[in-house]
Amino acid sequence: MKTALITGANKSIGFETARQLLKKGYFIYLGSRDRSKGEQAAAQLRSEGLTQVEAIELDVTDIASIQKARQSIKTTSLDLLINNAGVSGGFPQAPSQVSSDTIRQVFDTNLFGVIDVTRAFLDLLSKSASPVIVNVTSGLASLTLHSDPSWMYYNIKGGAYGPSKTALNAYTVALAHELRDTPFRINAIDPGYTATDFNHHRGTGSVEKAAAFVVKYAIIPPDGPTGKYFSHDYKENENESPW
Repeated sequence: MKTALITGANKSIGFETARQLLKKGYFIYLGSRDRSKGEQAAAQLRSEGLTQVEAIELDVTDIASIQKARQSIKTTSLDLLINNAGVSGGFPQAPSQVSSDTIRQVFDTNLFGVIDVTRAFLDLLSKSASPVIVNVTSGLASLTLHSDPSWMYYNIKGGAYGPSKTALNAYTVALAHELRDTPFRINAIDPGYTATDFNHHRGTGSVEKAAAFVVKYAIIPPDGPTGKYFSHDYKENENESPW
């Protein structure tokens, strides 16, 4: 049985991703900053007959929490890490107005949290025959699209959230390059503008479709892509997004 750790998996896209992977036979470590919310989410999945799930308390901004989570996972290897936990920092984020404190807070979760979690679990992932890392990003990370006035989200620019995901994309490329001669497959995946509490349910896509897009790249074969950026909101039938 393959094993997966998903951060921020007690609700929304992370939770639905856990559900879909459970249905594909994965054992899921369901990461949640709040233990009680994680246990509630795991209980919900078990009530649906999806029993191969364990809630893990994991605050990606807290090194001690990450280390405790690493010690609590007893598996000898990990096949999949989905770095899903993220924060927006609140909107609007006019670059001239958003505070550096807000930017640091957003980067702490969306970039540094991903780096710290990845490094903590890299040894377990290295023991898998075909390890996969999915870094959940955003279409707002694309500098190319932000420079295209015809892009549907051209006018949505901010000083914290988008830049944090751009930095995450850069880290994804660098890590994939470092591990290019190993079995690792590491990609940045944008599930699209999805209706969740993250955006006060203003998104146009469903959680189910967003999670299915994440899962698509979470279960790629050993000869699958690495160091790529795929977006559910990019051109139809052409999901590789420009950087």
